[in-house]
Amino acid sequence: MRRKRRAKIVATVGPASADPAMLEALFRAGVDTFRLNFSHGSHDDHARVHAAIRALEDKHHRPIGILQDLQGPKIRVGTIRDGRIEVTPGQALRFVLNGSEGGPEAIPLPHPEIFAAVLPGHHLLIDDGRVRLRVTGLGDDHIDAEVEIGGVISNRKGVNLPGTVLDMSPLTPKDRADLAFGLELGVDWVALSFVQRPGDLLEARGLIGDRAGLVAKVEKPSALDHVDEIVALADAVMVARGDLGVEIPPEDVPGRQKELVRACRFAAKPVIVATQMLDSMVAAPTPTRAEASDVATAIYDGADAVMLSAESAAGQYPVEAVEMMDRIIRRTEQHKFYRSIVDASGPREETSAPHAVAAAAADLAVALGAPALVAFTSSGTTAARIARRRPAAQILATTPNLPVSRRLCLLWGAHSVLSEEIHSYEEMVEKATRTVMEQELAGPADPVVVVAGIPFGQAGSTNNIRVVRADGN
Repeated sequence: MRRKRRAKIVATVGPASADPAMLEALFRAGVDTFRLNFSHGSHDDHARVHAAIRALEDKHHRPIGILQDLQGPKIRVGTIRDGRIEVTPGQALRFVLNGSEGGPEAIPLPHPEIFAAVLPGHHLLIDDGRVRLRVTGLGDDHIDAEVEIGGVISNRKGVNLPGTVLDMSPLTPKDRADLAFGLELGVDWVALSFVQRPGDLLEARGLIGDRAGLVAKVEKPSALDHVDEIVALADAVMVARGDLGVEIPPEDVPGRQKELVRACRFAAKPVIVATQMLDSMVAAPTPTRAEASDVATAIYDGADAVMLSAESAAGQYPVEAVEMMDRIIRRTEQHKFYRSIVDASGPREETSAPHAVAAAAADLAVALGAPALVAFTSSGTTAARIARRRPAAQILATTPNLPVSRRLCLLWGAHSVLSEEIHSYEEMVEKATRTVMEQELAGPADPVVVVAGIPFGQAGSTNNIRVVRADGN
């Protein structure tokens, strides 16, 4: 089950894909990590999917990543009289903190954190930005606003506040219960929704510890103001273009995506580009040409993974969507411009000895024409440092840690293999050459570059390079 590509595929599980037979079909088609969206489904539903994925691991003897995506706080208007109102540009509206139902003069907005933070000139976006309003006045229990873009406001529609930083935790009581359940199941990654500031990650980290990797979903403008700090505190980042594309101008999204991918690559943290990548395949067996270009752009940017949402969760063609994404990735990585584009956007100077050793190993593999680069890693850090350089050689990430091998299913170029602990230099060389041959990554006479940290088993100590022949001679 070795993939013939470097970037990874994340697929969301839903009604269209929760059956064990369909999960296996998706895995065979190219899924590396499955996303469990806790905005939908019961705990029992997710437990059944988790068990089916772990059964797939046992059957195919390959690690599979599982990402738990927490819902996060949802801000919505309350109940509208008659279920809906139509508003027009220039119309004045009033939102009230208290009230069971209302019309234009008193639309319920039962979120005190909004009333505490919003200021005149800020914007309210309703129903994914279909209705846009500007705040004109405030009271203790009301907000006055003027309609800039009209439309229909109906019951329980979502509200976005792009210019407002709310004093609220990204973890609701539901999220905390879901997180405890997911950690008990044994998920590999936890995605935190609606991150606004670096401190949001500290709160989540305190609950997760080292039991799972922490993914920061960047979908708020305020998070873009703290990219470096958020990347430093997270284990991975998701460019969640759905809400982000509502709260910032659409023309800004591509540039922000490139900034985030670059920041994560420099920090040696996996980055996932998500939302509407092949959206037309929810109802059609082929994507639009623009969607194919969108996936390819993420690959040229150097993203570690690209993600399917509704396409695999609720679409009519989940397997075809995965197969299409796999084909786009492979064709892009084989293009004559791919290597020069990816190299041009990579780090120029290494700021630490471990990064320098990993970079030297990647460069050495290129110079020797080595088909494989073996990384012995206890935490995944050595493999991530090598992947940061996006080498042409296949990265064989060897680890004795099963959770680490599963998390490596998000890392660019990493083919993870579970192995026993090594205790000596000779054992390292023997195990590296044997594993390379078993995985059919090199011929007997091919050079293989081996990277490790000595003393063995000490996380983050990338400090040794060895060149050997694949047959050990």
